[in-house]
Amino acid sequence: MGHRDHKEKARGPVTCGVITVSDTRTPETDASGKLATELLEGAGHTVTFYRIVKDEPVEIKAAVEDAISQGCQAVILNGGTGISKRDGTYDILSSMLEKTVTGFGEIFRYLSYEEIGSPAILSRAIAGVYRGRLVAATPGSPDAVRLALSKLLIPELAHLVWEINR
Repeated sequence: MGHRDHKEKARGPVTCGVITVSDTRTPETDASGKLATELLEGAGHTVTFYRIVKDEPVEIKAAVEDAISQGCQAVILNGGTGISKRDGTYDILSSMLEKTVTGFGEIFRYLSYEEIGSPAILSRAIAGVYRGRLVAATPGSPDAVRLALSKLLIPELAHLVWEINR
C-alpha cells in the first residue's frame, strides 16, 4: 500500500489541542494561538483544548499532558522554539517524544528559508509521537504558524494520526 492509499484511509476530523508558549501573551494578544485554531477548524478539525503557558519546562509538559488526557489526538504548540535562554519548547519536547518526525522540522526550515532567508536556521521546529499522539511545535510568529499548519501539518494531519494509531 502506497502513501496515497494510506492517505485515502486517513479521513475525518482530528481532535486538536493548541498551546501557546509565551511569557507575555494573553488570550487577547495571542494572534498565533487564534490563527492555529482558525486554520485547524477551517480545515474541518476540532480544537477542544487551548492554553497559554509560560516558557517553563514544567508548564509546557503539563499542558501537553493535559491536552492528551482530555482526548486530543494532535497537540500543536507555538513559541519557545528559538535559541534564546528562555526558549525551552524544543528541549522539553525532544526529551518527551518517543519518535521524532524529523521531516517536519527539516521541511519547515526549508520552506521558512524560502520566505525569510538565513534566519530560518534559528528555528527548532519539531514534531513527533508522544503517548500515541502527534505533538508538533512551531515558532511563535503568526507567519510561522501559518506556514507550518498550511503547508505541512494540515495537509497530513489525519494521515499522521492514522499512521500513529495503526
